[in-house]
Amino acid sequence: MALPSDIEIARAAKKLPIQGIGAKLGIPEADLLPYGHDKAKVGQGFIASLRGRPDGKLILVTAINPTPAGEGKTTTTVGLGDGLNRIGKRAVVCIREASLGPNFGMKGGAAGGGMAQIVPMEEMNLHFTGDFHAITSAHNLLAAMIDNHIYWGNTLDMDARRIVWRRVMDMNDRALRDVVTSLGGVSNGYPRQTGFDITVASEVMAILCLARDLDDLERRLGDIVVAYTSAKTPVTARDLKADGAMTVLLKDAMQPNLVQTLENNPAFVHGGPFANIAHGCNSVIATTTALKLGEYVVTEAGFGADLGAEKFFDIKCRKAGLRPAAAVIVATVRAMKMNGGVAKADLGAENVAAVQAGCPNLGRHIANVKGFGVPVVVAINHFTTDTEAEVQAVKDYVAAQGAEAILCKHWAQGSAGIEDLARKVVDLAESGVADFAPLYPDDMPLFAKIETIAKRIYHAGAVVADKAVLDQLKVWEAAGYGALPVCIAKTQYSFTTDPTVRGAPVGHTIPLREVRLSAGAGFVVAICGEIMTMPGLPRVPSAEVIRLNADGDVEGLF
Repeated sequence: MALPSDIEIARAAKKLPIQGIGAKLGIPEADLLPYGHDKAKVGQGFIASLRGRPDGKLILVTAINPTPAGEGKTTTTVGLGDGLNRIGKRAVVCIREASLGPNFGMKGGAAGGGMAQIVPMEEMNLHFTGDFHAITSAHNLLAAMIDNHIYWGNTLDMDARRIVWRRVMDMNDRALRDVVTSLGGVSNGYPRQTGFDITVASEVMAILCLARDLDDLERRLGDIVVAYTSAKTPVTARDLKADGAMTVLLKDAMQPNLVQTLENNPAFVHGGPFANIAHGCNSVIATTTALKLGEYVVTEAGFGADLGAEKFFDIKCRKAGLRPAAAVIVATVRAMKMNGGVAKADLGAENVAAVQAGCPNLGRHIANVKGFGVPVVVAINHFTTDTEAEVQAVKDYVAAQGAEAILCKHWAQGSAGIEDLARKVVDLAESGVADFAPLYPDDMPLFAKIETIAKRIYHAGAVVADKAVLDQLKVWEAAGYGALPVCIAKTQYSFTTDPTVRGAPVGHTIPLREVRLSAGAGFVVAICGEIMTMPGLPRVPSAEVIRLNADGDVEGLF
C-alpha cells in the first residue's frame, strides 16, 4: 500500500504541545517562547545555564553527491534521531531551516519525508519563526547604511568601486545578480554597480550560525568588511556603527527553534546556510545546546560529504570546538545506478553491474570522512524498486572499504525501520575510536588550504587562479586573516566543477574564479567554476503547483 504524500502525512501528525517536547529535554515552560502551539524558541538565559553540563555524542549525517534520483539525507537524519530514541537513547535532531528560494524553485520542501519528518511541515518550509526575514533585514540594513554614509559625505572615504557588501533576498531571482543602484538623480545617491545574493549565502547567515551568544554575534557583525577606502584599507560594519542595530534585529533569530518529529521526539531547526555557496550547517548554538540536553545529537551537513561534511569538520567543528563521534553516509541503490551511467527513466530495472560501477563515488566519500578521523557507517536509504542483489552489491562494496552498509526503511516504517543503523551508530560512538582532526592547520597559507581541499577531498590535479585572485589572498594574509579556514563554493553534483561529471574522477582542474572575505563569519569564500550565489528558478518552478486548497491547507510542498 502506497504511503500518502509527505504533506498529507505531516498534516495528520499527532503533535504534542511544544511545552511537552521541551519537558522531554528538561526545558522549563518559562524558558520557551512559543510560536503557536507546536514550535518555540529556547531562551538565551536557559542556554547560558547549561554551560557546565557534559556534552552528549555528536553524530553527523552526510551523503554521496546528490543526483536527480534523490538520496534522502534529511529523511535519514530525522529517522536516525527517532531510531535512537526508539532503542532507549535520549536523542535530539538538529537540522537547518528551509529557504524560500529552493522551496519555490526545485525542491519544494526540506523537512524529511515519509514517516521520518519534522513537523509542522508547512510552517517550517515557509516563514517559520521569521529567522530568515530577520537575517535579510539585518543584512540589507547594513547595505542601506553604506549608501547612506556615502550620500552624506563619506567621512570614512569608502571607494565606491571597492564596496563588497551586496544585498540579499530569500528567493531565487537571476535578474538581480548584477544591478545598478541609485539611478534617478542627485536625491537618490551615487549610482554604482552591485547585486543580490540569496539570503542563505549572506555572511550574516553564516555569522548567526557560528556565533556562540549575543555578545559573540555583535562582535562578529562588527567585524564584517563592507568596503575598502581609496587607500585600500578595510571599512567594517563597526566603523559604520551598524553592528548594534543589526544585533537588535537578530536577537530573537539567534534563539534556536524547538519543534518535533512525527514520533514526538525533539528537534532543533535553526539557521540555513547552503553547502554549495556557504558552510552548510545548522547553528552552533542549536547544536551545542542540544549536546547539553541529549545523550545523542544527530545533525546533517548539506549536499555530499565533499562539500557539507568537509565544511562541517573544517569550519563548524574547528570554530566551535566540536568533536563528532561518528558519521553516517547516506546512499541509495538508485543513485549508485545513476553514477554507473543509468538514465533516470531506467532506474526501476535491476542492474547490479551499474550499481557496482557507481559505487566508487560512495567509496570516495567513505575515505574522505575517515580521513578526518571519524568512524563511518553507510545508510542505504531503501526504495521499493531496490532488489536484494543490488542492495547486496552496495553492502559488499562498502565492506571492501572497511565499513558497513545497513539497509534502512525509515521512510516507510519510521523508527522501526532504522533500528539496525541506530544500534551501529551507538556501537561506533561508544567505541571511542573517533580521533577527529581538521584537514589542514590554521597556519597554512590560504591558497594552500584551497589546494589541500581540492587535492585531498576532490582528488583534483591542480587549482588554477588568476594573479589578481592570488594577490588578494596574500593581501588578506598580510592583514591578519591568514589563519581563517576556507569555504569553497562549488557545484554539489560532482567532485569537479562540472555538474555533469559523476563518479569519482581524478586529476581534474579546479578553477578558482573569485575569493570573498567573510571576516565576521571567520572564513574566506573561494568561488570555483560557474557556481552562482544567487540561483535562478528552473523552467518549471515548484511555485507553479504550490497553492491553498478549498480547506485553506497548503498543497504542493513535498
